[in-house]
Amino acid sequence: MYFCIMKEMRYTEAMEELEEIILQMEKSEISIDDLSIKVKRASELILFCREKLRTTELDVEGILKGLEESSSSQESPSNE
Repeated sequence: MYFCIMKEMRYTEAMEELEEIILQMEKSEISIDDLSIKVKRASELILFCREKLRTTELDVEGILKGLEESSSSQESPSNE
């Protein structure tokens, strides 16, 4: 249900929504009728954020590896 919406969501938006759900739970503002819906949504947001962090980490590692390889290929030994 939320997958299509989550694809377009940004990490910051997901964290803000998750924080709001947590705050509502801490303040007991969620009715028993809505509790399972909110907990399910929170779990979806957590999974989304974890995946976003994982893919961002892989992207950054790839960029850094490319920089290292680029700088290594540009350096030539001076004693050749």
